[in-house]
Amino acid sequence: MKVLLINGSPNKEGSTYVALNEISKTLIEEGIETQIYFIGTEPIAPCRACRACGKIGRCVINDKVNELLDIACDYDGFVIGSPVHYASSSGVIVPFLDRLFFADFMSGRKSFRLKPGTAIVTARRAGTTATIDQLNKYFQINEMPVISGRYWNMVHGAIPQEVTKDEEGMQNMRILAKNMAWILKCIECGKKALINPPQIEEPIYTNFIH
Repeated sequence: MKVLLINGSPNKEGSTYVALNEISKTLIEEGIETQIYFIGTEPIAPCRACRACGKIGRCVINDKVNELLDIACDYDGFVIGSPVHYASSSGVIVPFLDRLFFADFMSGRKSFRLKPGTAIVTARRAGTTATIDQLNKYFQINEMPVISGRYWNMVHGAIPQEVTKDEEGMQNMRILAKNMAWILKCIECGKKALINPPQIEEPIYTNFIH
């Protein structure tokens, strides 16, 4: 079993990395393989709404979105990490996730369906719960079980060294990781017991005019 942890901070080993690394260490202790994926600092263009991904199976904008899209199917769970910027997610992770999940859906890959996901955020002070809500929506629209901890999934600190001093926040990262590992193991047991996942229904699209 493998979990991909996505670092949506412009700082490769900043506060968000510290929180993700704590999760990673705990998952490894639980027998789960991990990889921390750094989006980077290069500009990520927003979705063009061209829907070409439904025809060619990937995004027409050839950047790290396609790189992750090609490996997403290899993972059994996902953790998305972001710093809080203006009471919201980082400027790079939102267009990244918009295009990643949309291209996956339109192409019919279904790399994320029924795989557990969770979001964690880091902040100096405020805006944390709003950011968590924003990130959780990617899971909820893709049939992904959302993993929770003992508290909202946040750590506080202006710099990485301060994050390590947030004892409650770091403890919750470990609890979150253990809950993720438990769900993954339950899913694995279900597969071995031949408990089949829910069948996929064809989408029904409506709007408020009809």
